[in-house]
Amino acid sequence: MTFEEITNKAKSEWEALQRGSCILIGTATCGRAAGALDVVDAFKKELTRQGLEVPTIQVGCTGLCYADPLVVISKAGSLRVVYANVTPEIVPRLVEGYVAGDDPCLELALGTLEGGGGEAIYIPELPRFERELRLILSHCGYIDPENINHYIANGGYSGLEGTLKISPDEIIEELKKSGLRGRGGAGFPTHRKWELCRKAGSTPKYVICNADEGDPGAFMDRVVLESDPHQVIEGMIIAGYAVGAEQGYIYVRAEYPLAIERIQIALKQAGELGFLGDNILGSGFGFHIEIAAGAGAFVSGEETALIAAVEGRMSTPRPRPPYPAELGLWDKPTLLNNVKTFAYVPLIIERGGDWFASIGTEGSKGTAVFTLAGKVVNSGLAEVPMGTTLRELIYDIGGGIAKDKQFKAIQIGGPSGGCLPKTLLDIPIDYDSLREAGSMMGSGGMIVMDEDNCMVDAARFFLDFSTKESCGKCTMCRLGTLQMLHILEDITAGRGKIEDIDLLLALAEDVKMGSLCGLGKTAPNPVLTTLRYFRDEYEAHILEKRCPARVCPELTAYYILPDKCERSCEHCVLTCPTEAIKGEKGEIKVIDQEKCVNCGTCMDVCPPEYDAVVKLSPVSLLPSSNLSEESARK
Repeated sequence: MTFEEITNKAKSEWEALQRGSCILIGTATCGRAAGALDVVDAFKKELTRQGLEVPTIQVGCTGLCYADPLVVISKAGSLRVVYANVTPEIVPRLVEGYVAGDDPCLELALGTLEGGGGEAIYIPELPRFERELRLILSHCGYIDPENINHYIANGGYSGLEGTLKISPDEIIEELKKSGLRGRGGAGFPTHRKWELCRKAGSTPKYVICNADEGDPGAFMDRVVLESDPHQVIEGMIIAGYAVGAEQGYIYVRAEYPLAIERIQIALKQAGELGFLGDNILGSGFGFHIEIAAGAGAFVSGEETALIAAVEGRMSTPRPRPPYPAELGLWDKPTLLNNVKTFAYVPLIIERGGDWFASIGTEGSKGTAVFTLAGKVVNSGLAEVPMGTTLRELIYDIGGGIAKDKQFKAIQIGGPSGGCLPKTLLDIPIDYDSLREAGSMMGSGGMIVMDEDNCMVDAARFFLDFSTKESCGKCTMCRLGTLQMLHILEDITAGRGKIEDIDLLLALAEDVKMGSLCGLGKTAPNPVLTTLRYFRDEYEAHILEKRCPARVCPELTAYYILPDKCERSCEHCVLTCPTEAIKGEKGEIKVIDQEKCVNCGTCMDVCPPEYDAVVKLSPVSLLPSSNLSEESARK
């Protein structure tokens, strides 16, 4: 079939789906973790029981992960109603009320429009979308990722069809106009990579998609691959045409089984319709893609280590130059970009580089996709124009800080990023501004921290991750980060010395200078930024032997307030794992500090109406093992 015939057939199927009733259920990994597959089964059983034939389609993630499992019920001529946190128990109510009847069950809906007569709100109508601009997330959660016709009907593969009518140089020129920079972390101009690879004289050439997403709290690439895999595949095919490659690889971590499954389905469907293979759309150009599953090493995200892994070798980086665009996979020119970078390419080719360049800031064009995790109300994904401030992202899109706590810091760019304080909430999110603040864009992971987070402990946590993930090739990365970690462990345990701060700063510079790849060069960032913005917390740990956030176990202790202890309550006594709480029934309970291991179980089980357990710094404790409430509050 011609491309026009393929498109017409896809649109016909899509339009028929839109004219009738259908049920969309988000079954990406986040939805499945919340029980979405049980919801799917419940809908199928209830529809069968009521004799209803309504398509139940498993879609990807809309980014509203806090609302999973998310269900959208569409009816011809009626409202599309979105239901959040759906459980199998309420499915019969939804089927009977709205699928089979006229009751939209608004009490179960995600929300209603303000001043709209009580009408149900649809996802794009949420207030947060006034701040967002969804480009590569535009189809996520709305189309079936396992049905190529859904992608084609919404403009999919038209960028590829247009690509085959122009020259490779024209494609690279559009990328240059767009100002697209690599979304994997480094922010290198995309067109320069493509140009270097195209001009490399050796053949064959290769295209690799880096889907090895290893940052704690980051899941942008996973969502794109699970929700709309064809846009990444289309971007890779265009890249192959532009640089003169006929073979591509998607390197995806094995911990993403659903992403791998949906990529496999997408590759098969693309091949069947002629978008992959030896003679794509009759153009004479051929391109093939294979999946390479990674073993989960964080260092594999570095391009030369990733190439080593694809070749079947240990993931260790090598010196550059030569760069992969000149000497990469099997010593041949290789173009390597991130999932999101490839996903932008079809849009840029279809709409033009000038369109993309009109979005964002002078030095950072287009949009950026971020994950919001940690102490934020609405965890999930967001896609915003470059230049959006942290405040807008956290409060207007993320809904602010959970439990009405005070914002303290945000970790941007994964474990190698930096922790930025409240005073920088109005900083624009772009490559240059974040770098000046001591952080980095990274791949887009963000972890929000509140007043209950200890910044010294946060730096220790992220450095511990980087230390364990070091491949060990560089001495300073292998041993320097370990020594920094030992110092942080001493500080959080109350064994720190004031000269440790200068030692940390000196070691950080040595590690950055003495490391071969980005893992080691950026591993000290959490330490450097917390020292830069939260030095007072380091000094409190060292000089006062006190953790201001009362997080570090060796610098905190649990106490029972005699004035609040309910003598007949036995919750803490019965659950203490070390039998550190004494007191018979009818007596005030007392914690034996020598036996207490600071697990916090007593605080967790103390009934909220009593609120008798407090966590304090040991220096605040009186000789006895209880405190009056007045003393504790001081």
